[in-house]
Amino acid sequence: MLKIYYKHHLKKRARELRKNSTRAEVLLWNKLKASQIEGYRFLRQKPIDLFIVDFYCRKLRLAIEIDGESHNDIYEEDQYREQRLESLGIHILRFQNKDVKNNLEGVLEAIKLKIKELEM
Repeated sequence: MLKIYYKHHLKKRARELRKNSTRAEVLLWNKLKASQIEGYRFLRQKPIDLFIVDFYCRKLRLAIEIDGESHNDIYEEDQYREQRLESLGIHILRFQNKDVKNNLEGVLEAIKLKIKELEM
């Protein structure tokens, strides 16, 4: 498997983001941590290349992003980020904060479906 590098200055920022998680991130993390989803290990606020993704499973090369209101005005930036990560072979699932808060079971089901797809 190709090793993916990251900019080392992102480590400190990732640590800060872990300490200041949004409610949606905490809700989802409580379901992802300790390999609770299909036995896969996820990391949170993981530096990859030039970015920090909310959650990442190295074995599946799957990044999960939770978008809040801060993403409303940065569509082009999100597109560039997604294209760059995909060029590294990373699959991306994107959810809205409100979806995680209001329909956590649906979000978990979507993650499980993506995992099954990637296992094939």
